Amino acid sequence: MNRREFLALLSKAWIAASVSGCSSLRPLRAENLYQLAPFGQARILHITDTHAQLHPVYFREPNVNIGVGSAAGKFPHRVGRNLLDAISTAAPADIHALTYLDFAEASERYGKVGGFQYLRSLIEQLRSSAPGSLLLDGGDTWQGSGTALWTRGQDMVGACNLLGVDVMTGHWEFTYREEEILSNVRAFNGDFVAQNIRATEDALFEGVEVYDEDSGHVFPPYTMKQVNGKSIAVIGQAFPYTPIANPRRFIPNWTFGIQEQDLNALVERIRGSEQPDAVILLSHNGMDVDLKLASRVSGVDFIMGGHTHDGVPVPIEVKNAGGTTVVTNAGSNGKFVAVLDLDFGRSGLNGYRYQLLPVFANLLPADKAMQAYIDKVRQPYADVLDEKLAIADTLLYRRGNFNGTFDQVICDALIQELDAQIALSPGFRWGTSVLPGQAITMERLLDQTCMTYPETYVRDMTGTEIKTIMESVADNLFNIDPYYQQGGDMVRTGGMNYSCAPRASMGSRITDMQLRDGRYIEDSKTYRVAGWATVAAQSPGEPVWDVVANYLRDKQVVSVDRFETPRLKGIAGNSGIADYAGGISG
Repeated sequence: MNRREFLALLSKAWIAASVSGCSSLRPLRAENLYQLAPFGQARILHITDTHAQLHPVYFREPNVNIGVGSAAGKFPHRVGRNLLDAISTAAPADIHALTYLDFAEASERYGKVGGFQYLRSLIEQLRSSAPGSLLLDGGDTWQGSGTALWTRGQDMVGACNLLGVDVMTGHWEFTYREEEILSNVRAFNGDFVAQNIRATEDALFEGVEVYDEDSGHVFPPYTMKQVNGKSIAVIGQAFPYTPIANPRRFIPNWTFGIQEQDLNALVERIRGSEQPDAVILLSHNGMDVDLKLASRVSGVDFIMGGHTHDGVPVPIEVKNAGGTTVVTNAGSNGKFVAVLDLDFGRSGLNGYRYQLLPVFANLLPADKAMQAYIDKVRQPYADVLDEKLAIADTLLYRRGNFNGTFDQVICDALIQELDAQIALSPGFRWGTSVLPGQAITMERLLDQTCMTYPETYVRDMTGTEIKTIMESVADNLFNIDPYYQQGGDMVRTGGMNYSCAPRASMGSRITDMQLRDGRYIEDSKTYRVAGWATVAAQSPGEPVWDVVANYLRDKQVVSVDRFETPRLKGIAGNSGIADYAGGISG
């Protein structure tokens, strides 16, 4: 979309607003966005995947989020105009908050999003109009910034306590050491819940710390909360694939998994013994997994989900044997606060209202207490965080099934600094954006790389080994059964390109692998490959942020003129693709 098309789209939204009188479509003002009419008796607020972003940031939504099988064409696999076509309104704020469309220009206009000082102001406002509101955090909160790494997540525990989080579950929280996790949970003022995390039999025998020795649950599976006289059950569903997607060596005593049968039994027990007015699953499964789970587990009224960073503006109602479960997802990076208002009658839950509110920092006052806390947290590290490494001459972002421009910078840095032919970088979905002309500070680099296993490696791999890695990640991303999807995106590549057929079967999705000079990668030939973030064992190299920082300091100005994103096959017309530079056939 060019500038003229974008402005035309904004104009149409403004005209529609004035004709319809719909408050959500009027010109962007705080009173239009954040003053909600009363509804029902209980309000549930939901944030997720903030990834330790205490300050407001820029965050570009994807232009590629491909759905396959039954997920094709459905939320969350709609991007850009395809997403806007599927919702009844398209306010100027929605266009920017929910899509990548003309991101740099819109960011200049609307400013940054999120920031805990602004989140607290908004949440307090929402609580004041609905006293007793419950605040849920879907996890991926203690990781994603330099201060989170250096304090081992303690900075975020303090921020969440000040924010007033009532209940949370986790994922990247489990990439600290077991004793650090438990210490943070004890310091957290709310309830940390997870029905699908148990201690191993050996760990129980050795007397490791657990919530329930009989069941082996490491944390409470659920908690009961009273909201204006209504009883709300909140069940925790931590990321089920943690020991696969992240290093098991950090949490060797714990087991995970979806645990669908256990969840069914737990819901039945809660319904029978607790007699709740509503049951909520606070999930970090990912949207597609939640949708399948909702079709197979009865008795859950709402699944408030995270992990896949999908800002889904409309709730999805899923039929199951016991009735209907409503599935939602509240985006990432503090960019949204989801508001679920519940209306109860004599016979139970009468109805609900769901709204996904974008958090525009320039429309909200900074909460003074939270601002003081953030300043205190950052002060010891300010000189490191504020170092200007280079200037971005290109919009830098990460988010989408394939390479983002910041991913390309990381791959190019690995190749140059480690003298490699090919670079492989994980398909993480966390990482903020840098606008053209802005400085790439160490803080912005850490947004992309900061984690507890950042070590780099260089090793020789055959063409067959490279293809095996690529096929494995592609199956994780594009398997038609959501239970075999672990979240994240395709491994990012530098120094090579390839063709990808998302709808093909395992082993047949990746073809035409070529080096930058056009030579095809041969199965038996060996190539020098650089990468980082190994899961199985710790690599010997320097942290990736040090490698990339050296590259950026030398470059001074960064322009991405080579964008290695694959050629796609058999996926033309998919609503999860827009403005794709890699080429699409079939």
